[in-house]
Amino acid sequence: AMVLPSGVRERVAAVHRGSELPERLRLYDGWAARYEQDVAALEYRAPHLAAASLAFAFPAPPAETRLLDVACGTGLVARELHRRGFRCLHGVDGSAGMLERARRTELYQELRQCVLGREPLPVPAEHYDAVTLVGALGEGQVPVTVLPELLRVTKPGGFLCLTTRSNPSNLRYKRELEAELGRLEGCGAWQKLLAQEVERWERATSEEESTQGTGYISGVVYLYQKCPIPSLKEG
Repeated sequence: AMVLPSGVRERVAAVHRGSELPERLRLYDGWAARYEQDVAALEYRAPHLAAASLAFAFPAPPAETRLLDVACGTGLVARELHRRGFRCLHGVDGSAGMLERARRTELYQELRQCVLGREPLPVPAEHYDAVTLVGALGEGQVPVTVLPELLRVTKPGGFLCLTTRSNPSNLRYKRELEAELGRLEGCGAWQKLLAQEVERWERATSEEESTQGTGYISGVVYLYQKCPIPSLKEG
């Protein structure tokens, strides 16, 4: 397997290390300029897979479908969604440097800075037809306690698409995430439509993280629908 440039490995490791928040935001600000090159080197498939899952929920998204891209980064998810017909995209991220890059894509109608887990989303309740949180649900990143906040801003019957990684250093976080996903399903907040394990999620940054020596790590894409789900109209 092609060896990842050490700079890529170091930058990825740094943001997953679980440093204090101000330091982590500084790392993301500093990474913004090289972020897209780095994730291309990682063959990072989450944005594509998340957009494909939402396209399953919205085979042809109407122009007025409003979507919130949480932890939007430089706009990788927006690019994939735009390609699939989504036109009304709003984004939030904790990093000003990432938001500046996202702004340059001209794919978002609205972009706001928001540090997840520290402050509520700066958006009204039941405002979005769909919410995505791709790539940031992981050890040292967004806490699993943000899920109710994602639900708050989703319309009843709306869709939520979330992803996480299944590499060894993220397994404890993944267990906590799945416990919280299940708890919210158990209390009738949402219904699970999909949980798809994907083998070649992205390139591993170390041998220890790699799945059975493949050089890749696996990940999961989840798709949920917020309850109450509108019933089909009679007649």
